[in-house]
Amino acid sequence: MRILVVDDEVELAEAVARGLRREGYAVDLAHDGHSALEKAALVPYDLVCLDLTMPDLDGLEVCERLRAEPPEGEPPRVLMLTARDT
Repeated sequence: MRILVVDDEVELAEAVARGLRREGYAVDLAHDGHSALEKAALVPYDLVCLDLTMPDLDGLEVCERLRAEPPEGEPPRVLMLTARDT
């Protein structure tokens, strides 16, 4: 399974990626919405762990674009990560 972790907090994204790699997953990182979309256009990810709040494109916009224009075949599953309390 190939996973893309997207978070503008670099240390948090790297910690999530380390944990997933320890479990045997192939993990790539992106630290902003534009980079996430560029990577998703090149690699068919099974799952995107996506931060909701990012400075350029927020997670909702990235998710909408991934769903609207899936790379090859089915769009990836998306798991939203957020520190929001509502």
